[in-house]
Amino acid sequence: MRVELDAVGKGRREHALPVTSVAFESGVATLVAAETEQRPTVLGLVASGRMRPDTGRVTLDGRTDAAGLRRRIALVDAPEVSEPEPNVTLGGVAAEELMFAGRRSDPVAVRRWLDERGLGDEASVPVSNVDPAGRVRALCELAVLRKGVEGIVLVSPDRHGGEPATWWAVAEDFANRGYAVLVIAGQASQGVARPPLAARSSNASGEAPRTIGRPRLPRFTAPTKGGRA
Repeated sequence: MRVELDAVGKGRREHALPVTSVAFESGVATLVAAETEQRPTVLGLVASGRMRPDTGRVTLDGRTDAAGLRRRIALVDAPEVSEPEPNVTLGGVAAEELMFAGRRSDPVAVRRWLDERGLGDEASVPVSNVDPAGRVRALCELAVLRKGVEGIVLVSPDRHGGEPATWWAVAEDFANRGYAVLVIAGQASQGVARPPLAARSSNASGEAPRTIGRPRLPRFTAPTKGGRA
């Protein structure tokens, strides 16, 4: 699976998404920069087929297919859209997602599921207080339980603090498992993934957000034409 965002943009105000291009595909973890409070979520919604861009287009394996994107791409931890309520325990989040995935979601099943992923001790901890890497791991693992999910768009893991290398390692692990992974984070996190494959988008200030990825399974070649960030 390959998803391409070609010169997408949204809105005209300061918090809007500037024209941006990025691609992500199965077996690759790709990191793209988006600054301000709302841009990462907007970009995540566009990349996962949940919001139509005002400019440009999003393609899935070369075709426009928003419904297919929504089925096959999980939007993970997007502020105000798919992030869990901060006061809900990790066990509560897991129970709800296991239920949606058609799995057993009783307390015993939830604890077993968390134990198997090394997160059993965090079951009663509010999700906002869970270690950043553990939070990312749990939310991504829960997202891919849903039928048909082949890719992940992870939004702003850097907002939870911690070392970027820890959540980037989770992204790479999912790529190694064959998933298409797009991580949207601030400029300060961009050094976590090397080497840079492209720097193709510009924002209103003229600064070029970097699109960065590491090959996992099929080799990733970033498109060379300009476009959305």
